[in-house]
Amino acid sequence: MVLKLGREVQVAGCPWSAAGSDAAHCHPHAQAGASLLLCTLAALQWESLPVQAPFRGRASGPGGEAEAQRQEGAVSEPAALGERLPSRSGLEGTGPALPSSRWANGYSEEKPLSVPRDTPFQLETCPLTAVDALVLRFFLEYQWFVDFAVYSGGVYLFTEAYYYALGPAKETNIAVFWCLLTVAFSIKVFLTVTRLYFSAEEGGERSVCLTFAFLFLLLAMLVQVVQEETLELGLEPGLASMTQNLDPLLKTQGWDWTLPLAKLAIRVGLAVVGSMLGAFLTFPGLRLAQTHHDALTMSEDRPMLQFLLHTSFLSPLFVLWLWTKPIARDFLHQAPLGSTSFCLLSDSAFDSLRLWVLVALCLLRLGVTRPHLQAYLCLAKARVEQLRREAGRIEAREIQRRVVRVYCYVTVVSLQYLTPLILTLNCTLLLKTLGGYSWGLGPVPSLSPTPSSISDGLVSPEEDEAQQTAALIAGALGSLLTPLFLRGVLSFLIWWIAACQLLSSLFGLYFHQHLVGS
Repeated sequence: MVLKLGREVQVAGCPWSAAGSDAAHCHPHAQAGASLLLCTLAALQWESLPVQAPFRGRASGPGGEAEAQRQEGAVSEPAALGERLPSRSGLEGTGPALPSSRWANGYSEEKPLSVPRDTPFQLETCPLTAVDALVLRFFLEYQWFVDFAVYSGGVYLFTEAYYYALGPAKETNIAVFWCLLTVAFSIKVFLTVTRLYFSAEEGGERSVCLTFAFLFLLLAMLVQVVQEETLELGLEPGLASMTQNLDPLLKTQGWDWTLPLAKLAIRVGLAVVGSMLGAFLTFPGLRLAQTHHDALTMSEDRPMLQFLLHTSFLSPLFVLWLWTKPIARDFLHQAPLGSTSFCLLSDSAFDSLRLWVLVALCLLRLGVTRPHLQAYLCLAKARVEQLRREAGRIEAREIQRRVVRVYCYVTVVSLQYLTPLILTLNCTLLLKTLGGYSWGLGPVPSLSPTPSSISDGLVSPEEDEAQQTAALIAGALGSLLTPLFLRGVLSFLIWWIAACQLLSSLFGLYFHQHLVGS
């Protein structure tokens, strides 16, 4: 006897078959043409479940013949980590008809359909399209976020080409505004996804986030005391530049005593931001370790893909190497050759090379997105295989939940994979523009001193109070956000994101290989 799982979904009171052609008429975003989601989710295979198992049941009736029950159930309970299941699955069986309920002593009773756990369930694969993903939670947020990131990258490329060709001197770089918005939306996505772990009443996700947050807070404070000769993040030169430019402005107002407090507040703020980023990147790192391990298993016969997967997984280690001065800048600036040494790269060339390597590593991780998401979707098969090794019986509805949970969480996994990548890439673009670096294709922009911004902040007595306040604020911001200071802050953020990803993913590998199976 064949038991079949249907895939009927419902969005805003509009039911349709997931493979039907009327889905686009029910949802306003379904006719948007080729969505960017198709670049990462289209043609992936997710596991649907036609269950082939013997049906066992006995019913009393004329002739004492065994009869079958028909029961429909909805997958409605939360899957895991706060996700809600928007799809509804039905379970159908063929056999002699039976009344929908049994009457005994004046009340009705329905027994749930159960099958042996070692039953050889057969999973079928089907392509995952954008129409299938419309009903998933966070799909619209995911689609909007990826679209905005792509548009922001396009604006930056156009702006860089415009500045390279024409070289305007006093025009505002609008690409900086787009990159800042993308960074802000990345933080918003992190907050939205992390809120799922804190809203879960059961499980230890909240404790894991808090534990890693305190751990990364300690590490962020320790990183800031490392000498510049070892870790050249540029925090010390940046704070010195800010202090030098801000001191005259504070003395005119009699606030020079606040300068040490400002430096301390900046360091504490960086430590708090590092702690938050560490908490945000904990579960994405754990998930990345799992999908990386499964993707390697699935690509055993493709050595080139395995090489790309290994390189992508170790890309945060390369980022950490780029800012370790003795083995990066010093080694390339004075490369040893026997008893002598020669210069491979100048300082400006090394800065440009570091930017190109960061962009290349981000593009590499973007290129292996599909194998990682495919490896996640294949968890449904692993869950069914794990079920076969268990003893006893299980309800058919529980089998549905185990399979459908994987599919319903794929948009969250996509956000966990792409958001750190987009955040790192936009911080790199901001480092190039705001830090006064060059791509190496033209002359290196010079870092002009900023006493002019302070003189602009000083106002004449004949100006009114509003103009004086605005000028003071502009002068303070111009003195604070110097190119050297922005270099230090953005370098710290890029290096810290890579460090958090590396630590969480390595812990994830150890967890999935040694702790899960034990």
